Amino acid sequence: MLLSRFPRVSLAHLPTPLELMPRLSEHLGGPNIYVKRDDCTGLGTGGNKTRKLEFLMADAVANNADVIITQGAVQSNHARQTVAAACKMGMECELVFEKRVEDPSDPYINSGNVLLDRIFGAHIRDVEKGTDMDAAMEDVAEELRSAGKTPYIIPGGGSNRIGALGYVDCALELMSQANSEGIVIDHVVHATGSAGTQAGLIVGLKATNANIPLLGIGVNAPKDVQEEKVYKLAVETAEYVGAAGVVQREDIVANCDYVGEGYGIPTKAMNDAVMLLARLEGLLFDPVYSGKGLAGMIDLIGKGYFAGARDIVFIHTGGVAGLFGYSDQLHTGS
Repeated sequence: MLLSRFPRVSLAHLPTPLELMPRLSEHLGGPNIYVKRDDCTGLGTGGNKTRKLEFLMADAVANNADVIITQGAVQSNHARQTVAAACKMGMECELVFEKRVEDPSDPYINSGNVLLDRIFGAHIRDVEKGTDMDAAMEDVAEELRSAGKTPYIIPGGGSNRIGALGYVDCALELMSQANSEGIVIDHVVHATGSAGTQAGLIVGLKATNANIPLLGIGVNAPKDVQEEKVYKLAVETAEYVGAAGVVQREDIVANCDYVGEGYGIPTKAMNDAVMLLARLEGLLFDPVYSGKGLAGMIDLIGKGYFAGARDIVFIHTGGVAGLFGYSDQLHTGS
């Protein structure tokens, strides 16, 4: 599998570190827990979307785009990294935000990722919850075309077969690190939402015969919906890279028991997990994605889900800026 055949621009600090979390491992009394630091990709404070944007922005350049359009929730990590990428590539950026969180606080509306979006110069458009976001982006695109612009639409989370290439590449990078450091990975865990990260990872793992199970901890949709969304994109991605048929439906596993009341709504388990990692390992995780994924992994370790495993890897997808958007809802205990 040769990813160099696909257009790509350099945006991320790669490879990201693979670090043992010894104090967390000891605290939980389970396997050795490593963290793949994709919060350290660098662009606009970093995060997993930067890997996807290396391929998506290259496609935008190939299509002579001068303005990028994308969408997400108000505190979207993807939007923040996308507008930063647009700045780096000399393009404008239009962000369409869905008001997914009811009765949002002032920090949620004005701080965290939103503040950074404004610093990067994004043009922000807010739409109501339940809006057809693809249609909303196309409306913006038509408006821009009428003004003589050449827009390029990036789906939410950068999750299409082009964006998923970033996590096919991440799987290859992770295997290289494990081989060079003598880490026998028994399981990979991460937060799953828009599907691109999980789809790309499973294609990379299966295409290289890594024989490593992948578990996505859902942050939004029910299990059946999430798994089907990931499977569909994984199949498309596998075909795109010339590895058709490597992914089977049973390879796609999502645990959606840790969503809580809904997307972007904090849970006590998430809060506890974020505080635990901050104080045991000096690491920060976000309240929407990696924090809920972390809470799920910690709970599953306690339930014996990873019994017999020696080394597991948690993919830190970033989003630390979101902590500031939820500052009034986090309980620090101090």
